[in-house]
Parts: sequence; C-alpha cells; structure tokens
Amino acid sequence: MAFNVAEVLEIPIGVGDITLERVLYFAVILMVGVIIAKIVSTNVRRALGERLPVNERELLTKLVYYIIIIWAFVVALPQLNFDLSGLLVAGGIAGLVIGFASQSVVSNLISGLFLMFEHPIRIGDNINVANVTGSVEDVRVLSTVIKTYDGIYIRIPNEKVFTSNITNYVHNPARRFSYEIRIRYQDDADKAIRIAKEVIATHPFALKSPAPSVFVDTLGENGVILTAYIWAPARNWWGVRTDLLWKIKQALEENGIAIPFPQRTVWFPDGLEVKGGSGEETG
Repeated sequence: MAFNVAEVLEIPIGVGDITLERVLYFAVILMVGVIIAKIVSTNVRRALGERLPVNERELLTKLVYYIIIIWAFVVALPQLNFDLSGLLVAGGIAGLVIGFASQSVVSNLISGLFLMFEHPIRIGDNINVANVTGSVEDVRVLSTVIKTYDGIYIRIPNEKVFTSNITNYVHNPARRFSYEIRIRYQDDADKAIRIAKEVIATHPFALKSPAPSVFVDTLGENGVILTAYIWAPARNWWGVRTDLLWKIKQALEENGIAIPFPQRTVWFPDGLEVKGGSGEETG
C-alpha cells in the first residue's frame, strides 16, 4: 500500500472541516511572522541604540514585535476557516470608539515616532520649542521633557513639539555671539580693535575658524561703537561669551581706553550771565 501525502494532509483533525494541511499552513504563516518580527525588532533596537533611553527603546521594540505577531495571526486565521467578518465589524466599531477617545494619544504617539526617526532634537540639546527654552532631558513615546535654565521640568506633548518651530542652539558645532563695545571719541579706535583681537586670540575656546571680527560699526551720540563677532563651540558659547566680555573690558581700561558716559552740550544765548557760585541758587 503506497503512502499518499496528499491524502494524509486532507485528513480532518476533528474540529469542523479543518484539515491537517490547513493547520500546517497556519503554523507556517505564524512561524514566518515570528521570524519577521524578530528581525524587524532587532533592527529597530539597533537603529535606536543611541537615540533613546533603554526603557523607551525596549518599549518601542516590543510594540513593533507584537504588532507584527498580531498581523501574522490575523493573516493565518482564515486557514482555520475562522470567519473574520464578525470580528472585523466588532473591531471596527470598537476601533471608532477608541479612536475618538484616544485621538490625542495616537497623534502624540505618531509624532513621537517621527521625532525619533527624524531626530531634530537629541537628549542634551539646548532648544526653544513652543515658547519653552531649555535642555532636552528625555524624548518619550508620547511626550518630550524639557529642563529649563531655571531647573524647572516641563512636559510637552510630542504633537506640539513636532508641529512647532524648533530652534536647536547646539545642532551646529559652532555658534556665534556678538558684543557692542563703546569707546570715547578721543580714544584710538585702531588700538582698541587690536587689544580686543589680542584678548580674543588668547582665549582657548574662541575659534580661529571662523575667524573673529572686530570693527567700527557706529558713530554714536556719546562715543564710537565697536562690534565684535566671535565664534565658539556651541556647547561652550555661554561661558566664552561671559568670560571674554569682562577680559576685553579690563584690557581696554589697562590701556587707558574707557567706556564713555552720556554727554550733553548746553548752549547759552549770547549775553546770558550765570549768577551765584557753585552749588548756589539765586532768586
């Protein structure tokens, strides 16, 4: 008696008209889904290795894994003659109810995924978003946490972060800042420029390229206004800015160049005589 594989596969397993062949197809589809889920989740974990904290990364990886498993299970169910129409109708109604109830949650989740893959901001960046300025403490699935320069933690929904203008102060490795340096008209402007450039050149964090620039910008009411443009590493620029300003001021004063005080010239009509001594008023 010859062994017929086709006949064996057509043998019912005792549950309705489900055959062994359908059970094998179901198992194969499910196994393929598990393999795909493992491959995709592993690649997601590697891609987000340096972009997210461990907890958030593992949560997202598991979410991707189980979504693929559920998808494979739904695809394989028809092999067991399972009627999905009733499940789809019930699932559709439930999905509408849940969708309306969790619209903002879903929007924040999708926006969080876009932020993770586009990465306009990273943990530790100094940014301004939604009128909040500070350092990025965490980029979560549903929200972003900002620590302001006053030490206050602010949670911003990812949808608001993603749809707002984001100013990232440290995305570029270098950042420029400027000074207005006022000197008297009787002071030597060329000498003041030379002194300022020498002080800038001696600072370890003042960049040589792009090169700093100091020049006469405006002839003001009370003195000459010099403008200085200086580049520094983006993550050190504030310390460089505050340090250099005081050093330039000290160097100018040591060389006899002073900051001008407000001045007014008063013209008296011809023949007007001022009576009384200094500090006295006449009636």
